[in-house]
Amino acid sequence: MAVPAPDPSPAEAMSTVVDGVTVLGALSPSRASDFMACPLLYRFRTIDRLPDQPSADAVRGTLVHKVLEDLFDLPAHERTTPQAQEMVEPTWQTMLEDTPEIAELFSDGTLAFDPWLQSCRDVLDRYFTLEDPTRLEPAERELYVETVLESKLLLRGFVDRLDINPDGLVRVVDYKTGRSPGPGFEAKALFQMKFYALVIWRTREVIPAMLQLVYLGNGELLRYVPDEADLLATERKVVAVWEAIRRAEDTADWRPSPGPMCQWCSHRDLCPAYGGTPPPLPARDVPS
Repeated sequence: MAVPAPDPSPAEAMSTVVDGVTVLGALSPSRASDFMACPLLYRFRTIDRLPDQPSADAVRGTLVHKVLEDLFDLPAHERTTPQAQEMVEPTWQTMLEDTPEIAELFSDGTLAFDPWLQSCRDVLDRYFTLEDPTRLEPAERELYVETVLESKLLLRGFVDRLDINPDGLVRVVDYKTGRSPGPGFEAKALFQMKFYALVIWRTREVIPAMLQLVYLGNGELLRYVPDEADLLATERKVVAVWEAIRRAEDTADWRPSPGPMCQWCSHRDLCPAYGGTPPPLPARDVPS
């Protein structure tokens, strides 16, 4: 049975046509990270458009992100731990209405719903040990950003939160419901944040003063102060990733990169590294 193609990603759906510019392609930090981790994973998600199976961790992340986003709709004095806890159940119900298939995570009894929902509550409790939302007034939440580089590559994505202080200093904040990276893995974690900082610099002509990752899995903050050299290096890296993607498209060489993360991959059964066979590549559009 053919697997239905997923709907366009929110970023893809919001991308705009740039007048007078022939855009060569578009890249988000997640898709760039996919390719750097495993070119075949990039192909499965972006070219074959195979949907990922929902996971408990991913759904928890969606729920927690939504509660934290909505928390800042409330007056400052109401942004409390009890209030966040009260928002968990209605947020879950809304998610079920929008994506009823996530209920299947708990339908076979392998994953118990009540402990999972409590894990969402625990993650939210941990947030309040890291920040005091009563003292914050974000300038933007779930902000869609995009820019076209001189190379004609469109960069796009969503920023969880953008803070701007009275002096105009910008802080880019991203929530992670997992644990903070171990020593030596911070650079990989910060790639997404530098990507966003690059887009903000190109669109607002200001380099963010702080990049902040909020790890709710173990209650840690990862902060980084970028500079122009950082962002120029990020731009070169992003362009190099895109050029590698184009080469893979031209040669149909989408080789897998087996590693520890494969055990969580939704498409492992199709991967040659594990005895699978990828589906035929979709026909490419050929200019007339």
